Amino acid sequence: MKKKVLETIKELLEEASIQYRMVHHQPTFTSQESAQARGEDISIGGKALVMKIGESFKLFVLSASLKMDSAAIKRHFQVKRTRFATKEELQELTGLVPGSIPPFGRPILQFELYVDNSILRNEKIAFNAGSSTDSIIMNREDYLQIAKPKEIFDFSVASEEA
Repeated sequence: MKKKVLETIKELLEEASIQYRMVHHQPTFTSQESAQARGEDISIGGKALVMKIGESFKLFVLSASLKMDSAAIKRHFQVKRTRFATKEELQELTGLVPGSIPPFGRPILQFELYVDNSILRNEKIAFNAGSSTDSIIMNREDYLQIAKPKEIFDFSVASEEA
């Protein structure tokens, strides 16, 4: 059986001697519910979205208080169309359900990782770690060091709900 994503993330952090806080909580299905369960502001949440850009899937991480600016993604990658991975594609590519995707590309998930500048505005990042009941909260600098995003650029806009 494949090792759980949560265990792989914990091993990666511990091998690098990175401090983090683990929070086990009731299942959460929205960024707002996750923030409340963690006792943290929604803005430090790292929302991880898998999108199909051209022929490949890529992972994008932005503040959970914002929403994806697909026009910025299209401009950046010089493509006409993008789309979010379907629930079925997520299951096939990661073994995870929507809302449980952690903000890590390789070696955790086999995607190129792109991080929005909104993540840089906070001292820490909180995220669901491969399940809807387990979250990790860690220092933003440590996250960037271990996650090694391919690129950091602007691809978020204010959310109507915020």
